[in-house]
Amino acid sequence: MNTKLSVIIPTFNEEEFLPNLLDSLKKQTFRPEEIIVSDAFSTDNTRNIAALYGCKVIDGGRPAHARNKGASVAKGEILLFLDADVVLPKNFLKDTISEFEKRKLDIASCFVTPLSNLTVDHMLHSLVNYYIKLTSEFYPHLPGFCVFVRKSTHNKIKGFDEELLLAEDHDYVQRAKQFGKFAFLNAYKVPVSVRRLSEEGRFKIALKYVAIEIHLFLLGHIKENIFEYNFGKHHK
Repeated sequence: MNTKLSVIIPTFNEEEFLPNLLDSLKKQTFRPEEIIVSDAFSTDNTRNIAALYGCKVIDGGRPAHARNKGASVAKGEILLFLDADVVLPKNFLKDTISEFEKRKLDIASCFVTPLSNLTVDHMLHSLVNYYIKLTSEFYPHLPGFCVFVRKSTHNKIKGFDEELLLAEDHDYVQRAKQFGKFAFLNAYKVPVSVRRLSEEGRFKIALKYVAIEIHLFLLGHIKENIFEYNFGKHHK
């Protein structure tokens, strides 16, 4: 496979989780052209860890800005935006990129599965998968922690909207879909941490996401911190 892939990871104080993702990338049967860590001036060892793994480390910021900065220096024809708390199965890149190319997609994501043994977490993520599948044709969503996109498509829509405080990933796919083919990949579900659920509480998070969806549908984009979103404020 001759596809050139750039992996872009926005970070801020991710010393606990980033090594797990980078280890999983190191074990892939298909290796990316480069791994770019777009860091929002972490005060822990995030940058040192990224450098030790051979990543290209650049100055980032909030997720939308960090992803755009990473894309601006990426060499790959396909970009893969990942969050630091994702862990990839061994053949993930090989199988997803193969499917992406075979289906001639321009932007794609994967359904999600929690890195958790709790039944409630699997139920919640199954509901999320059902919702994004149900709405994918007329009101597309995608999880921002796993986004495949052709760099040409990213450039056409001028990247993520950095004015948006929340749901910039949903806005991104809705704009990208106007210029190319979008779908969810079948090869894998992407395993993701449940740290936010643990920190804020599952019921509270569920209500918050319902409120966000209602706001987006009725009032449009979210440009103010009305839902108390704090980037990089996770604790152990």
